[in-house]
Amino acid sequence: MKTVILAGGLGTRISEQSHLRPKPMIEIGGQPILWHIMKAYSHFGINDFIICAGYKQHVIKEFFADYFLHRSDVTFDLQTNTMEVHDNFCEPWRVTVVDTGLTTMTGGRVKRIQKYVENETFCLTYGDGVSDIDIGAEIAYHRANGKLMTVAAVDMQQRFGVLGIGEDNGIYSFREKSSQDGAYINGGFMVCEPGVFDYLTDDTTVLERDPVEGLCRDGQMVAYKHDGFWQCMDTQRDMENLEKLWLGGAAPWKLWQD
Repeated sequence: MKTVILAGGLGTRISEQSHLRPKPMIEIGGQPILWHIMKAYSHFGINDFIICAGYKQHVIKEFFADYFLHRSDVTFDLQTNTMEVHDNFCEPWRVTVVDTGLTTMTGGRVKRIQKYVENETFCLTYGDGVSDIDIGAEIAYHRANGKLMTVAAVDMQQRFGVLGIGEDNGIYSFREKSSQDGAYINGGFMVCEPGVFDYLTDDTTVLERDPVEGLCRDGQMVAYKHDGFWQCMDTQRDMENLEKLWLGGAAPWKLWQD
């Protein structure tokens, strides 16, 4: 199974950091939040990633191009212009970084990577959120329900799309959040069938609007309720809070062992 990560936006709400690099490359504990997300999926045995890049996409490509070197002990002999790699550790990852355009919307980015997913179930998430969600359990739940899309629903006072959830956890509506809401919101960490691509049209498609509204109307979305930790790194304050948790050894999303 592959995981598709949306990592192409401008990150305007955290411009203090994103003017230098894409938001998914902003570091928590010395590693990009993108790395933290990938480590979480890898913990559940998913090691094949497709990164939907756009804004400053070269930063993401260079990170993975140099990953092996950065994680190894190296001796540089400047007289002979040689390099000797000693003990090293590298992730069991296969990473495809796709330039999905600078101004492409979220649904358009997913549409552009369709050929890399092919005809198989895939995970889909945003490149700026971490959680202690049991991804393996969510995938099993998705398969048991037989819908085109499963969305992790988190119960938080945040600024994201509200999910109307029925008694069977089927999602019957998807709308923008208002200040009066205390409902479950879209936490990302989705599981999708290839049929989702039929709801995506072109670069202007916003995944969270027409596509998910169409899936709701057709009864093809289901919620996987997650009541544990979830945090989106949307602002400088969010970043600082996540950094504090990591440096304090209390990061709930760190399910993996070093």
